[in-house]
Amino acid sequence: MKPRGTQFAAGVLCALVLGGGAVGCGRNEGGLESAGATPAAAGPVRLWPDLPPATDPPIDYGESDTERVPGVEVPDNDVHSVDALTVVTAEVRAHPDTYSGPDGMYAETARAVRACGTAPAACPVMRPYYRDLTGNGRDELIVGIRMPDQQVGVRVYLAENGGLTRIMSTVDQVISVELAGRDLIMRVASAGIPGYEYRTAWSWDEQQHSMLPTRDEIVRVKPGPSAAPAVPAPRLVSPTPTVPAPASPPAPLPVPPDVAPPDVAPPAEPSP
Repeated sequence: MKPRGTQFAAGVLCALVLGGGAVGCGRNEGGLESAGATPAAAGPVRLWPDLPPATDPPIDYGESDTERVPGVEVPDNDVHSVDALTVVTAEVRAHPDTYSGPDGMYAETARAVRACGTAPAACPVMRPYYRDLTGNGRDELIVGIRMPDQQVGVRVYLAENGGLTRIMSTVDQVISVELAGRDLIMRVASAGIPGYEYRTAWSWDEQQHSMLPTRDEIVRVKPGPSAAPAVPAPRLVSPTPTVPAPASPPAPLPVPPDVAPPDVAPPAEPSP
């Protein structure tokens, strides 16, 4: 028998549920059922707690490097009024011999940028995109630049104080670039881990005043309908046995004289 207090609490709970329009209280109809034992929660465990804290700051890989684009004016801080090719050309002109880092560009890519006016079909500067990535209520300019070895340079520019500030610059073997809210997500091929790809979300950081790679992950790629069919592995088989040639047919048995062979017609009888 349950204690009276338990019965009273169950009755109050049932009355409250019925008061909300629910039905089925009584004999545990529609009542709570146990889902079984709950595993104990395992919190984070710190490994090697006696390690001394690091005294040197983390290495700066250049993700937070920003630069004012020289010679480009942006009326009313509206990036839609700026030509993307003009912006990239100004940066190439400002760093003609820089081939690495956020300002770097392949020599052949820089030559193609300079020749975009006379050879537009070979111009590596792709169509620009616009999105408010900083949350300031205005769009930023997103530029893609084709480079050798299937690499793509992605640069983002912020309009401020009547000019442009580059707040992101990276080059990689890009599979795709996507916009999700205020994040710029890049899918990059993984040369060292076949069947996987890197996905990096770049987000605005107010303190650094630049776009930073805030989330980075390695994701297994599932083969889709457009993927090349897998080549089956070679299968070892035993050699096909050689069938022996049939022996020569045996000689026919002798036919008795009173029995004519089946394929030989009997001799005709002489007429009277």
